[in-house]
Amino acid sequence: MAIPTEPVGSIPRPRALVEGRQAFNAGRLSQQELDSLYNAAIRDTIQRFEATGSPVITDGEQSKPSFATYPIHGLEDLAPDGVMIPFADGHVRQLPRLTAGPFQYKTYAVEYLELAKRQAHVPVKQAVISASALSLLYPPGGIPGYSREAFVEDLLRENEADIRRCLQKGAHNVQIDFTEGRLAVKLDPTGQLLKSFIDLNNRVLDRFSEADRKSIGVHTCPGGDQDSTHSADVDYAELLPTLFQLKVGNFYIQLASEKDRASALRIIKEHAKANHQVFVGVIDPINPRVETPAEVRDRILEAAKYIPLAQLGTTDDCGFSPFGDDTSTARETAFEKIRARVAGTALAAKVLGV
Repeated sequence: MAIPTEPVGSIPRPRALVEGRQAFNAGRLSQQELDSLYNAAIRDTIQRFEATGSPVITDGEQSKPSFATYPIHGLEDLAPDGVMIPFADGHVRQLPRLTAGPFQYKTYAVEYLELAKRQAHVPVKQAVISASALSLLYPPGGIPGYSREAFVEDLLRENEADIRRCLQKGAHNVQIDFTEGRLAVKLDPTGQLLKSFIDLNNRVLDRFSEADRKSIGVHTCPGGDQDSTHSADVDYAELLPTLFQLKVGNFYIQLASEKDRASALRIIKEHAKANHQVFVGVIDPINPRVETPAEVRDRILEAAKYIPLAQLGTTDDCGFSPFGDDTSTARETAFEKIRARVAGTALAAKVLGV
């Protein structure tokens, strides 16, 4: 396929796995039994992902507790009362709060990648959480004996390791999840918080070679959880120009569910550099209706008016289940939407003659 197409990441977990995790948390299921459910879900996800024809897949994040907290899940130096993220429908997700240093990951994304690659027959990409998202773990009041500066140095080291290990183990590419970008504008309309997030992530990216950064990308969306978002009301014009300052080669940009796609595409055209591959969202994971391949084709043809064909790719707006307990989207619906993305991208490539 001449137009590259990739997923963002997560796939809704099988009901058996969701219920198994609940049973494990309640002490009714052993770790061995839970691991068996994880392995079964990963095998099934990879088989069904490959059956869609997607040339690049993920493991569906089946064993991640969430896209954001996988590195710290199970750490002892955490309290539950961290930063709260409100969604438009009224529900809230809350990050933990770091209580002591030094900061170190408990789980690296390469562990998910290695397991997936052993079972996959096509390239596997790996999503990692951004340094800026994890920077929110450090409390505003500080931690006695552990300065914010010391925390940031530890965070940069760990985030670099998370990305580098995936590249070294043969990830097709590494995608940095940066859903807090648009939220930063909502929290601070001056743009200073967003700028600080970009600067922090670039401090990580500066540790990689130019060749490495061609295989690193960033994903942005207004959040997607339980069929709701946290920052879709923020004008893309307040995010996208700054987003393109990130020192990555690939940009995965939510667009299918955007109210004014043409405006967003004009901004992308103005700010994307010649060395950027821009994957536009052509599938809306929140909408339960499955897009037709023709609809996907038309969204791509619209994007092709603004983005050079050599730089154009397609993706989903967001993961289908970024949090492990989110069952708002049916598992089969996710795979049907992915099939539509793959088929629609092929149709567009034929029309465009590429």
